Amino acid sequence: MEVGQLQRSFVEYMASLFREGFLDAQFSQLQQLQDDSNPDFVVEVVSLFFEDSERLLNDLTMALDQPNVDFKQVDAHVHQLKGSSSSVGAQRVKNCCAPFRNCCEEQNTETCLRCLQQIKQEYLLVKNKLQTLFELEQQIVAAGGAIPMLQ
Repeated sequence: MEVGQLQRSFVEYMASLFREGFLDAQFSQLQQLQDDSNPDFVVEVVSLFFEDSERLLNDLTMALDQPNVDFKQVDAHVHQLKGSSSSVGAQRVKNCCAPFRNCCEEQNTETCLRCLQQIKQEYLLVKNKLQTLFELEQQIVAAGGAIPMLQ
């Protein structure tokens, strides 16, 4: 595929991620912090988000699997997940956290488990979408092109 076509695909794909609510303005802010001195900044930050999220999702799964659920601990994990998803602009993951925290306040294990499943689903979706975006960026660079910046 030629560079111009790859760049158009990138712009369309990026626009769809915002339009469908996977990403918000915070992701654009991250992109603006990337420059020639740190060309992998966004990938590095998002990779840390992936690692952090997977650890938190595992911690949440284990915490909700206990016979006596510590809802304060569950809420603390959800709060961390909300913060890290917010910091990378993973809007749909972040938006799942508020109802989850409400379930923690109500100390309702069943509802918390449903919220956890929803967060896991949204996390996997945004992870796959971002990995696809980064692969597209790599193709553009490999073809000798520049990554288009969105306004």
